[in-house]
Amino acid sequence: MPDIDRDGGWLLTLDGTPQSYVDLADPTHLEFEYTRRLGHLADALAPAGRPLDVLHLGGGALTMPRYLAATRPGSRQRVVEVDGPLLELVAAHLPWQGPGADVTATVGDARAALAATPAGSQDLLIADVFHGSRTPAHLTSVEFLRLAAAALRPGGCYAANLADGPPLAFARAQAATVRAVFPYVCLVAEAPVLRGRRYGNIMLAGSTVPLPVAELTRLLAGDIFPARLTDGAELAALVGRTAPVTDAEATDSPPPPDGAFSVG
Repeated sequence: MPDIDRDGGWLLTLDGTPQSYVDLADPTHLEFEYTRRLGHLADALAPAGRPLDVLHLGGGALTMPRYLAATRPGSRQRVVEVDGPLLELVAAHLPWQGPGADVTATVGDARAALAATPAGSQDLLIADVFHGSRTPAHLTSVEFLRLAAAALRPGGCYAANLADGPPLAFARAQAATVRAVFPYVCLVAEAPVLRGRRYGNIMLAGSTVPLPVAELTRLLAGDIFPARLTDGAELAALVGRTAPVTDAEATDSPPPPDGAFSVG
């Protein structure tokens, strides 16, 4: 659906749930809060303009690939999207190729594509996969995170967009899982979500080297949708005694409450 309030803006919804927003005239415009946080992370990871090799698990309308192509021309990006008809729809109505864009989009299962990714080939791996409004179980385990770590170059970064609500059991378990694989981890969410007061998006990032916490915190604080970054001892306290998730016990993320992401 076109955004009547913004020329070039388009909203993609699936089964009544807002899935992606893109601005064909300005790919640096990030409408959704979670995409803004992923954008801040990408901005903080490397000097401005430096190209990155990026694997996107989950495509939607390719908001983040467009953003990175605009802000880091020359980046080599691969998108894996399980929904073939959706990818065809986006390609037909919201084409993503343009100057500086080296983006390849393929249809496939995210975990299978990750397992086939050459070791040490990616600077950034973004997991933003939802089946309906839930993250599939096979993308939430230690085994999945080990595949992600193997695909990254030394110092590369894994970032996941997830969603949870009170009592944050899924978020805690996912933080524990990322911490079991990566020595440096941070969690980003709005304060009410982090306090377990409402359902919302959560970004988890992990790396083998220290994350750009100071710069990311500054960007998050100055955003029109401020968010809190939690890491170190504070994140360990949030996780508590929660155990990492393995394939044997992995489950889909919890469904959102009625009306959480609906559009009228």
